[in-house]
Order: sequence, then C-alpha cells, then structure tokens
Amino acid sequence: MSDPDCVFCKIVARELPARMVDQDERTITIMDINPATRGHALVIPRRHSVDLLEVEPEDLSATVLAAQRLALRVNERLASDGVNLLNCSGPAAWQTVFHFHLHVIPRYVHDPLRLPWTPTAGESDEMAAAAAELR
Repeated sequence: MSDPDCVFCKIVARELPARMVDQDERTITIMDINPATRGHALVIPRRHSVDLLEVEPEDLSATVLAAQRLALRVNERLASDGVNLLNCSGPAAWQTVFHFHLHVIPRYVHDPLRLPWTPTAGESDEMAAAAAELR
C-alpha cells in the first residue's frame, strides 16, 4: 500500500532521489536531508502508514530492527558516543511527513543537540492518576 502524495512513498518507489544507506524487504534507510547530527538517518517501512498509531505490527518490528542495525553501524563506523531513536506521531509531536518512520540520530559528546524539555520530577498524584487511566 502506498500514498501517491507521500514523499516517502515516492522515495520507496524511486520516483524521488534519496541517499540510500540500507534496505530489506520491508524497510529502507535513507539519510535525513535536515540532519540533527552527522549520520542522522531515517528508517522507513516500504508500506505506507500515517504514524505509529496506524503502522502494522510486522512493519513496526522490521523498522525497529533496521534502526538497531543502523545504530550498531553508527557506533562502529562513525564513532558516535550514543544514539537517539525518535518517532514523531502527529502534528503536536512535530511530525511533518505523514508516513511512519524512525529517526536514528548519532550522538557525540560535544554535539549541540539538546533535549526539547528539561526533565523535572513529576507530581506524584498526577502520575498515579495517569497510570491508573493507562491500565
């Protein structure tokens, strides 16, 4: 399944260019054109789904496994000090391309990338209430 208006579907179909890093029967991995750090890449399932809430379990599994393969390669070949995996699901979560994908972002001790929030202790009653709603 693909979406004719989706940029990632067009890349999967090779209708648009991309710097291919890896591929298998379910996924492709390409370099991000707006990299956060050196080596920032995207792992994209070949089959279209809008976001994390819609992706088929088989495609989700394949995407995570491909992201792990890339993370291992990033540590080995780019000498990164760590790796972030990022998924943005929905506009409020900064999703800009509406085809499920994972960002694999190599991290280096002195890179300028910082968390988008300052972690602070949560309010105990609110955490308990949210946990109860999620059970």
